[in-house]
Amino acid sequence: MAFDPHRLRQLRKKHGISQEQLAEEIGVSRPTYFQIEKGERELTITEAQKIADIFGMTFEDFLGGKDAHVSLPDLPSQKKAKVEKGDMRINVPQEKMEKFREILLYILQKIGAKPNVGETVLYKILYFIDFDFYEKYEEQLMGLKYIKNHHGPSPVGFTKLVQRMEEDGDIVRVKSRYFQYDQKKYIPRREPDLSAISSQELKHIDTELARFSDMNAAQIREYSHEDMPWKVHKMGEPLDYEYVFYREPPYSMRSYDNDPL
Repeated sequence: MAFDPHRLRQLRKKHGISQEQLAEEIGVSRPTYFQIEKGERELTITEAQKIADIFGMTFEDFLGGKDAHVSLPDLPSQKKAKVEKGDMRINVPQEKMEKFREILLYILQKIGAKPNVGETVLYKILYFIDFDFYEKYEEQLMGLKYIKNHHGPSPVGFTKLVQRMEEDGDIVRVKSRYFQYDQKKYIPRREPDLSAISSQELKHIDTELARFSDMNAAQIREYSHEDMPWKVHKMGEPLDYEYVFYREPPYSMRSYDNDPL
């Protein structure tokens, strides 16, 4: 059935409905719904009718590109999400600063002494740890907020956290040179407390470190610039976690054709 997937996404965003919620309402899996919004799968007549009903539109208006002019009540899944998430959308970053602190110490312990690993490389590794975990498990690991800048994704609040960790004696900041470039490095001064980090999370972090810790700042910056969450936003905008589900290889962490979810 012919429809405009871009308009479907606009309608969903306009009414504050997540992909997960809309997928639940029309009776498809989340990966299947991602394919619908990407234009890789057509809607059935039944699914299109359900979506039209959800947005308070006639079937013909939905397919014809007309908008409804009524306020919509919350979907059951929206009400549930508001209760469970404190009225926050699932894709809104939910910073877990103490977890972030211990993970940063773990990262520094593992790769901080590598000559190529300065602040720029750390920023991108943190980004991929967070965004790749969200794509794989649909949960946030550290939940950091990242913005788009010319050097790639950058975690908001990193400097403030590092200052706090310096004051607490967790790390020490040093300046070094990597070839002709000045570099900020951080040296851990205590062991990380991994009691709040699951084995699944730790395995994911180790996998990401293996993937990226040998890249220099230019290599990992260029790689991050081709990732969908970075590509679709303007400079200075926060990066929306939901865009990981629009990734293509080699960035995508899941095979949606065979995804059992």
